Amino acid sequence: MSVRRIVGTETEFGILESADSGAGPIALSADLVEAYSRKTGGATGWDFHGEDPLNDARGYRLERGAADPSMLTDNSEYSAPAFGNPERVTDVASLRRPRAANLVLANGARLYVDHAHPEYSSPETSSPRAAVLWDRAGEAVAVGAMDQLRSEGREVAVYKNNVDGKGAAYGSHENYLMSRDTSFADVVRYMTPFFVTRPILCGAGRVGLGQSSEFPGFQISQRADYVENDVGLETTFNRPIINTRDEPHADYSLYRRLHVIGGDANLFDISNLLKIGTTSAVLWLIEIDEVPLALDSALLYSPVAATWQVSHDPEAGLDMYDGTTKNASQIQRIYLDAVCEAVERHGGPDPDTAEVLEYWQLVLDLLDRRDWAAATPMVEWVAKRDLLEGMRERGHLAWDDDKLRALDLQWHDLRPGKSIVEKLDAAGRVKRLFSRDEVERAAAEAPKDTRAFLRGGLVSKFGAAVPAAGWDGVILDDSGDLVRLPTLHPHRATEEHVGHMLAESQDVGDFLRRLAAE
Repeated sequence: MSVRRIVGTETEFGILESADSGAGPIALSADLVEAYSRKTGGATGWDFHGEDPLNDARGYRLERGAADPSMLTDNSEYSAPAFGNPERVTDVASLRRPRAANLVLANGARLYVDHAHPEYSSPETSSPRAAVLWDRAGEAVAVGAMDQLRSEGREVAVYKNNVDGKGAAYGSHENYLMSRDTSFADVVRYMTPFFVTRPILCGAGRVGLGQSSEFPGFQISQRADYVENDVGLETTFNRPIINTRDEPHADYSLYRRLHVIGGDANLFDISNLLKIGTTSAVLWLIEIDEVPLALDSALLYSPVAATWQVSHDPEAGLDMYDGTTKNASQIQRIYLDAVCEAVERHGGPDPDTAEVLEYWQLVLDLLDRRDWAAATPMVEWVAKRDLLEGMRERGHLAWDDDKLRALDLQWHDLRPGKSIVEKLDAAGRVKRLFSRDEVERAAAEAPKDTRAFLRGGLVSKFGAAVPAAGWDGVILDDSGDLVRLPTLHPHRATEEHVGHMLAESQDVGDFLRRLAAE
């Protein structure tokens, strides 16, 4: 058994410019993306082939005319032929988005403007640990873009958070590749209670209750108050616990992508590892069709209401479907026990799985004992609450005090010297899985064991000859002829498969000839 699977994260950053507080967020976000392009010399745009945001996993497709404009994240107007197709396209400019606000990076990631925010979509990774590393690489990318703007005389602040405190929320999404043979009804049934209670492991914490922080208080999740539906296709309104977008970005006949929209943007490695690793473990349990009857005892009477309740009070008793009451920790332990028992039946855990299960058990034990000192370096909401409570006590402050709101925002500030988490890290108060050097390297290099290796490698080596790329393909300019190289299988196009060809190729044409000869 393994928690290893193809995983990717998406982070929409908050952004402000101190000299122009009224700056339009779309233009400012584009400025940030362009700044990173200038810093790195990158110019590869995004290819929208394979984007399909209106296909629903429940078995139908939302009509385009009925979709909210915010759901139309695809753009299939421009395309290039598949590799091996004699048809050719010569209009390279048509493949680029305006103002270069859509970039494919050398590490295989995507940096672009999404819903008035700069967004970093990580490259595909093969394990929870790797997913945490390349998610943190997005922080390094944001810092690099801010440094470039600062060198040009502009002070722009980027925040890795999810709310503006005035009613707006922006996403931190996770994507898990899973077998299309898995029952989506089971995913809905058994992932719902898990997602409702997961924030006790990985919430980022937030000052203010309600979507507009209209009530004073502290809650453990940034996103919980914005959950409004059990199941649905939407992502920016009527937000569901289970998103039904059926857009695998891979071979549709084999794969499904579980698009998770309710998580918080984490700055703590262990919180991030638990967010991704525990989700992968529960998905595995559903995929192998060995869900025990015990998981039916975790079904909630009102999942949306329970989502808010857990965030506002992580120890609250939740009304269960069977008429009993359980708290979030008890529900998480049902899942942990079910996974552990299944793992033992299948020969025990591999190292990646063992690490996730050990942290899962440890954090639940610490929370149940209220051992906040031991939990603080690992659980982000606990660390944030501890800092805020200290400030409250020293200053005799109420939860709606502006000083607490400012500290809450500064927690997520990615500017070196401004970031509170950076200061805690320097003081040894954050348990890290990766060094700063490893994060910087991940910002420049793609994972070696997924198709991101080929995408990032081609961009890095032949950038000018790679006008566009997407998740399921890379477009190459072979002396004026555009060719789409399909990458429908995320486990292929790795260093093992194509590394030698990429290293030995002199240009794009040479690479294509070597590939065709294999």
